[in-house]
Amino acid sequence: MTDSSPLLSVEQLHVAIRNDHGISRDMVSGVSFTVAAGETLGLVGESGCGKSLTAMSILGLLPRPQAGISGGQVRYRGEDLAGASRQRLRTLRSAEIAVIFQDPMTALNPVHTIGRQVEEVLRLHFPGLKAGDRRQRVLTLLEDVGIPAAAERVNAYPHQLSGGMRQRVMIAIALAGEPKLLIADEPTTALDVTIQAQIISLLISLQQQRGMGMLFITHDLALVAQLADRIAVMYAGKIVEQQPAEQLFASPRHPYTKGLLAALPAAAEQPKTRLAAMTGQVPGIDQMPTGCRFANRCPHADDLCLNTDPALESFTDGAAVACHHWKKLND
Repeated sequence: MTDSSPLLSVEQLHVAIRNDHGISRDMVSGVSFTVAAGETLGLVGESGCGKSLTAMSILGLLPRPQAGISGGQVRYRGEDLAGASRQRLRTLRSAEIAVIFQDPMTALNPVHTIGRQVEEVLRLHFPGLKAGDRRQRVLTLLEDVGIPAAAERVNAYPHQLSGGMRQRVMIAIALAGEPKLLIADEPTTALDVTIQAQIISLLISLQQQRGMGMLFITHDLALVAQLADRIAVMYAGKIVEQQPAEQLFASPRHPYTKGLLAALPAAAEQPKTRLAAMTGQVPGIDQMPTGCRFANRCPHADDLCLNTDPALESFTDGAAVACHHWKKLND
Protein backbone atom coordinates (compact mmCIF):
# COMPACT_ATOMS: atom_id res chain seq x y z
CA MET A 1 0.00 0.00 0.00
CA THR A 2 1.34 3.44 -0.93
CA ASP A 3 1.93 5.89 1.94
CA SER A 4 -0.25 8.93 1.21
CA SER A 5 0.95 10.93 4.24
CA PRO A 6 2.88 14.16 3.50
CA LEU A 7 6.65 14.22 3.47
CA LEU A 8 6.69 17.30 5.71
CA SER A 9 3.86 18.39 8.00
CA VAL A 10 4.01 21.64 9.99
CA GLU A 11 1.11 22.16 12.39
CA GLN A 12 0.45 25.30 14.44
CA LEU A 13 4.16 26.16 14.56
CA HIS A 14 5.24 28.95 16.90
CA VAL A 15 8.82 30.26 16.89
CA ALA A 16 9.90 32.64 19.66
CA ILE A 17 12.82 35.08 19.79
CA ARG A 18 14.26 36.24 23.11
CA ASN A 19 15.47 39.85 23.36
CA ASP A 20 18.34 41.25 25.45
CA HIS A 21 16.01 41.61 28.43
CA GLY A 22 15.04 37.92 28.37
CA ILE A 23 11.54 38.58 27.02
CA SER A 24 10.35 36.06 24.41
CA ARG A 25 7.94 36.96 21.64
CA ASP A 26 6.52 34.77 18.90
CA MET A 27 7.87 35.80 15.49
CA VAL A 28 6.05 32.89 13.83
CA SER A 29 2.52 32.23 15.09
CA GLY A 30 0.40 29.19 14.31
CA VAL A 31 1.87 28.36 10.90
CA SER A 32 0.59 25.16 9.26
CA PHE A 33 1.36 23.58 5.88
CA THR A 34 2.37 20.30 4.25
CA VAL A 35 4.75 19.28 1.48
CA ALA A 36 4.26 15.99 -0.38
CA ALA A 37 6.90 13.99 -2.23
CA GLY A 38 7.42 15.44 -5.71
CA GLU A 39 5.50 18.61 -4.81
CA THR A 40 6.70 22.22 -4.56
CA LEU A 41 5.15 24.52 -1.98
CA GLY A 42 5.98 28.18 -2.42
CA LEU A 43 6.18 30.11 0.87
CA VAL A 44 5.75 33.77 -0.05
CA GLY A 45 5.90 36.98 1.94
CA GLU A 46 7.76 40.24 2.35
CA SER A 47 11.09 40.46 4.16
CA GLY A 48 10.80 39.94 7.91
CA CYS A 49 7.52 38.01 7.86
CA GLY A 50 9.08 34.83 9.29
CA LYS A 51 9.73 32.69 6.20
CA SER A 52 13.37 31.92 6.93
CA LEU A 53 12.69 31.46 10.66
CA THR A 54 10.15 28.82 9.71
CA ALA A 55 12.67 27.04 7.49
CA MET A 56 15.46 27.18 10.08
CA SER A 57 13.14 25.79 12.76
CA ILE A 58 12.38 22.77 10.56
CA LEU A 59 16.09 22.03 10.30
CA GLY A 60 16.88 22.76 13.96
CA LEU A 61 19.23 25.58 12.93
CA LEU A 62 17.85 28.35 15.14
CA PRO A 63 20.47 29.90 17.44
CA ARG A 64 19.89 28.65 20.97
CA PRO A 65 18.86 29.86 23.50
CA GLN A 66 17.96 33.11 21.70
CA ALA A 67 15.43 31.41 19.41
CA GLY A 68 13.44 28.21 19.39
CA ILE A 69 10.16 26.44 18.71
CA SER A 70 7.69 27.50 21.40
CA GLY A 71 4.71 25.46 20.21
CA GLY A 72 3.27 23.23 17.52
CA GLN A 73 4.60 20.25 15.61
CA VAL A 74 7.07 19.68 12.79
CA ARG A 75 6.95 16.16 11.37
CA TYR A 76 9.10 14.65 8.65
CA ARG A 77 7.71 11.34 7.37
CA GLY A 78 5.79 11.12 10.62
CA GLU A 79 8.83 11.75 12.84
CA ASP A 80 8.64 14.63 15.33
CA LEU A 81 11.48 17.04 14.54
CA ALA A 82 10.56 19.63 17.17
CA GLY A 83 11.48 17.15 19.90
CA ALA A 84 14.37 15.48 18.08
CA SER A 85 17.88 15.50 19.54
CA ARG A 86 20.66 17.55 17.97
CA GLN A 87 22.34 14.34 16.88
CA ARG A 88 19.20 13.12 15.13
CA LEU A 89 18.73 16.46 13.36
CA ARG A 90 22.38 16.40 12.28
CA THR A 91 21.81 12.96 10.78
CA LEU A 92 18.72 14.07 8.89
CA ARG A 93 20.30 17.22 7.43
CA SER A 94 21.45 16.74 3.84
CA ALA A 95 20.81 12.98 3.97
CA GLU A 96 17.02 13.45 4.17
CA ILE A 97 16.44 17.21 4.27
CA ALA A 98 18.75 19.63 2.49
CA VAL A 99 18.79 23.42 2.30
CA ILE A 100 19.99 25.95 -0.26
CA PHE A 101 20.76 29.29 1.34
CA GLN A 102 20.21 32.64 -0.34
CA ASP A 103 23.82 33.88 -0.25
CA PRO A 104 26.30 31.26 -1.52
CA MET A 105 29.30 33.50 -0.86
CA THR A 106 28.69 33.38 2.88
CA ALA A 107 27.39 29.78 2.91
CA LEU A 108 30.44 28.34 1.12
CA ASN A 109 33.76 27.99 2.94
CA PRO A 110 36.19 30.42 1.26
CA VAL A 111 39.33 28.43 2.16
CA HIS A 112 38.26 25.09 0.67
CA THR A 113 37.81 24.15 -2.96
CA ILE A 114 34.30 23.53 -4.21
CA GLY A 115 35.19 19.90 -4.87
CA ARG A 116 36.23 19.35 -1.27
CA GLN A 117 33.02 20.95 0.01
CA VAL A 118 30.83 18.67 -2.10
CA GLU A 119 32.98 15.68 -1.11
CA GLU A 120 32.50 16.42 2.62
CA VAL A 121 28.81 15.54 2.28
CA LEU A 122 29.69 12.26 0.55
CA ARG A 123 32.20 11.40 3.30
CA LEU A 124 29.55 12.01 5.94
CA HIS A 125 26.65 10.12 4.39
CA PHE A 126 28.41 7.51 2.23
CA PRO A 127 31.46 6.49 4.31
CA GLY A 128 31.86 3.28 2.31
CA LEU A 129 32.66 5.10 -0.94
CA LYS A 130 36.27 4.80 -2.06
CA ALA A 131 38.25 7.96 -2.82
CA GLY A 132 38.09 7.44 -6.58
CA ASP A 133 34.35 6.84 -6.49
CA ARG A 134 33.83 9.94 -4.36
CA ARG A 135 35.81 12.02 -6.83
CA GLN A 136 33.74 10.74 -9.75
CA ARG A 137 30.53 11.38 -7.82
CA VAL A 138 31.62 14.98 -7.14
CA LEU A 139 32.24 15.53 -10.86
CA THR A 140 28.87 13.99 -11.73
CA LEU A 141 27.08 16.27 -9.25
CA LEU A 142 28.82 19.37 -10.61
CA GLU A 143 27.88 18.35 -14.14
CA ASP A 144 24.28 17.65 -13.05
CA VAL A 145 23.89 21.22 -11.82
CA GLY A 146 25.27 22.64 -15.06
CA ILE A 147 28.82 23.64 -14.13
CA PRO A 148 30.84 23.62 -17.37
CA ALA A 149 34.26 21.92 -17.46
CA ALA A 150 33.61 20.36 -14.06
CA ALA A 151 36.93 18.49 -14.07
CA GLU A 152 38.76 21.82 -14.30
CA ARG A 153 36.58 23.76 -11.86
CA VAL A 154 36.50 21.10 -9.15
CA ASN A 155 39.67 22.58 -7.63
CA ALA A 156 38.45 26.18 -7.84
CA TYR A 157 37.73 28.28 -4.75
CA PRO A 158 34.38 30.06 -4.30
CA HIS A 159 35.80 33.51 -5.04
CA GLN A 160 36.94 32.26 -8.45
CA LEU A 161 33.37 31.54 -9.55
CA SER A 162 30.51 33.81 -10.56
CA GLY A 163 27.42 34.19 -8.36
CA GLY A 164 25.45 31.84 -10.57
CA MET A 165 28.18 29.20 -10.47
CA ARG A 166 28.45 29.46 -6.68
CA GLN A 167 24.71 28.93 -6.37
CA ARG A 168 25.01 25.84 -8.58
CA VAL A 169 27.71 24.54 -6.22
CA MET A 170 25.32 25.08 -3.29
CA ILE A 171 22.70 23.03 -5.13
CA ALA A 172 25.27 20.28 -5.77
CA ILE A 173 26.13 20.20 -2.05
CA ALA A 174 22.44 20.05 -1.16
CA LEU A 175 21.84 17.14 -3.56
CA ALA A 176 24.96 15.17 -2.62
CA GLY A 177 23.20 13.35 0.22
CA GLU A 178 20.30 12.43 -2.07
CA PRO A 179 17.66 14.21 0.08
CA LYS A 180 13.95 13.58 -0.18
CA LEU A 181 13.07 17.15 0.86
CA LEU A 182 14.77 20.30 -0.41
CA ILE A 183 14.35 23.67 1.30
CA ALA A 184 15.35 26.53 -1.01
CA ASP A 185 15.56 29.76 1.01
CA GLU A 186 15.46 32.60 -1.55
CA PRO A 187 18.15 30.87 -3.65
CA THR A 188 18.08 33.45 -6.47
CA THR A 189 17.98 36.72 -4.49
CA ALA A 190 21.53 37.80 -5.30
CA LEU A 191 21.39 36.79 -8.98
CA ASP A 192 20.44 38.71 -12.11
CA VAL A 193 17.24 37.83 -13.97
CA THR A 194 18.90 35.63 -16.60
CA ILE A 195 20.74 33.54 -14.01
CA GLN A 196 17.58 33.37 -11.90
CA ALA A 197 15.75 31.75 -14.79
CA GLN A 198 18.56 29.21 -15.25
CA ILE A 199 18.54 28.26 -11.55
CA ILE A 200 14.75 27.90 -11.49
CA SER A 201 14.85 25.71 -14.60
CA LEU A 202 17.59 23.62 -13.01
CA LEU A 203 15.63 23.12 -9.78
CA ILE A 204 12.52 22.05 -11.69
CA SER A 205 14.51 19.57 -13.77
CA LEU A 206 16.35 18.09 -10.77
CA GLN A 207 13.14 17.77 -8.77
CA GLN A 208 11.41 15.92 -11.61
CA GLN A 209 14.36 13.56 -11.98
CA ARG A 210 14.64 12.80 -8.24
CA GLY A 211 11.02 13.09 -7.07
CA MET A 212 11.94 15.41 -4.21
CA GLY A 213 9.51 17.49 -2.23
CA MET A 214 10.52 21.17 -2.22
CA LEU A 215 9.75 24.13 0.03
CA PHE A 216 10.63 27.21 -2.03
CA ILE A 217 10.86 30.41 0.02
CA THR A 218 10.74 33.77 -1.72
CA HIS A 219 9.30 37.29 -1.62
CA ASP A 220 8.87 37.23 -5.41
CA LEU A 221 5.42 36.11 -6.56
CA ALA A 222 6.39 36.21 -10.22
CA LEU A 223 9.28 33.87 -9.50
CA VAL A 224 7.32 31.34 -7.46
CA ALA A 225 4.67 31.18 -10.19
CA GLN A 226 7.20 29.38 -12.40
CA LEU A 227 7.66 26.31 -10.20
CA ALA A 228 5.19 26.03 -7.30
CA ASP A 229 2.27 23.59 -7.24
CA ARG A 230 0.77 25.34 -4.23
CA ILE A 231 1.47 28.71 -2.63
CA ALA A 232 1.21 29.77 1.02
CA VAL A 233 1.19 33.53 1.61
CA MET A 234 2.71 34.71 4.91
CA TYR A 235 2.19 38.05 6.63
CA ALA A 236 3.60 39.20 9.98
CA GLY A 237 4.39 35.66 11.13
CA LYS A 238 1.13 34.02 10.02
CA ILE A 239 -0.18 32.18 6.96
CA VAL A 240 -3.03 34.30 5.58
CA GLU A 241 -3.81 32.29 2.45
CA GLN A 242 -3.01 28.98 0.75
CA GLN A 243 -4.12 27.92 -2.70
CA PRO A 244 -3.02 25.83 -5.68
CA ALA A 245 -0.72 28.14 -7.65
CA GLU A 246 -2.90 28.67 -10.72
CA GLN A 247 -5.96 29.21 -8.56
CA LEU A 248 -4.22 31.78 -6.37
CA PHE A 249 -3.14 33.91 -9.32
CA ALA A 250 -6.56 33.62 -10.95
CA SER A 251 -8.68 34.32 -7.87
CA PRO A 252 -6.84 35.46 -4.72
CA ARG A 253 -9.09 35.61 -1.67
CA HIS A 254 -7.16 37.54 0.98
CA PRO A 255 -6.79 41.35 0.68
CA TYR A 256 -3.02 41.07 1.25
CA THR A 257 -2.63 38.58 -1.60
CA LYS A 258 -4.76 40.80 -3.81
CA GLY A 259 -2.49 43.73 -2.96
CA LEU A 260 0.66 41.77 -3.76
CA LEU A 261 -0.68 40.69 -7.14
CA ALA A 262 -1.92 44.22 -7.93
CA ALA A 263 1.61 45.51 -7.35
CA LEU A 264 3.06 43.26 -10.07
CA PRO A 265 3.75 45.10 -13.36
CA ALA A 266 1.44 43.92 -16.15
CA ALA A 267 2.51 43.55 -19.78
CA ALA A 268 -0.69 45.27 -20.95
CA GLU A 269 -0.01 48.45 -18.97
CA GLN A 270 1.39 51.55 -20.59
CA PRO A 271 5.06 52.40 -19.92
CA LYS A 272 5.67 54.49 -16.79
CA THR A 273 2.32 53.49 -15.31
CA ARG A 274 2.42 53.89 -11.53
CA LEU A 275 2.34 50.54 -9.72
CA ALA A 276 -0.33 49.88 -7.12
CA ALA A 277 1.01 50.11 -3.57
CA MET A 278 -0.32 49.11 -0.16
CA THR A 279 -0.41 51.89 2.39
CA GLY A 280 0.90 51.53 5.93
CA GLN A 281 3.53 49.23 7.39
CA VAL A 282 3.77 45.81 9.00
CA PRO A 283 3.22 46.13 12.77
CA GLY A 284 6.31 45.68 14.92
CA ILE A 285 6.74 42.46 16.90
CA ASP A 286 5.97 44.32 20.15
CA GLN A 287 2.96 46.07 18.59
CA MET A 288 1.00 43.13 17.18
CA PRO A 289 -2.75 43.85 17.39
CA THR A 290 -5.24 41.54 19.08
CA GLY A 291 -7.17 41.29 15.82
CA CYS A 292 -6.10 40.74 12.22
CA ARG A 293 -2.46 41.67 11.71
CA PHE A 294 -3.24 43.14 8.30
CA ALA A 295 -6.10 45.33 9.59
CA ASN A 296 -4.09 48.57 9.77
CA ARG A 297 -3.36 48.32 6.03
CA CYS A 298 -6.61 46.79 4.82
CA PRO A 299 -9.25 49.07 3.22
CA HIS A 300 -11.98 46.62 4.24
CA ALA A 301 -11.14 46.40 7.96
CA ASP A 302 -13.89 47.00 10.53
CA ASP A 303 -14.27 46.59 14.29
CA LEU A 304 -14.43 42.79 13.96
CA CYS A 305 -11.06 42.79 12.17
CA LEU A 306 -9.49 45.13 14.73
CA ASN A 307 -10.56 43.04 17.71
CA THR A 308 -10.72 39.41 16.56
CA ASP A 309 -7.93 37.45 14.92
CA PRO A 310 -9.39 35.48 11.97
CA ALA A 311 -8.73 31.75 11.91
CA LEU A 312 -7.30 30.09 8.81
CA GLU A 313 -10.40 28.56 7.21
CA SER A 314 -9.84 25.55 4.93
CA PHE A 315 -11.94 24.53 1.91
CA THR A 316 -12.47 21.37 -0.13
CA ASP A 317 -10.73 22.86 -3.19
CA GLY A 318 -7.39 22.92 -1.33
CA ALA A 319 -7.59 26.60 -0.47
CA ALA A 320 -7.40 28.25 2.96
CA VAL A 321 -7.82 31.90 3.95
CA ALA A 322 -7.66 33.90 7.19
CA CYS A 323 -10.04 36.80 6.62
CA HIS A 324 -13.39 37.64 8.21
CA HIS A 325 -14.73 39.16 5.00
CA TRP A 326 -13.16 37.05 2.25
CA LYS A 327 -16.53 35.81 0.97
CA LYS A 328 -18.00 39.32 0.68
CA LEU A 329 -14.85 40.56 -1.04
CA ASN A 330 -14.95 37.76 -3.62
CA ASP A 331 -18.67 37.74 -4.50
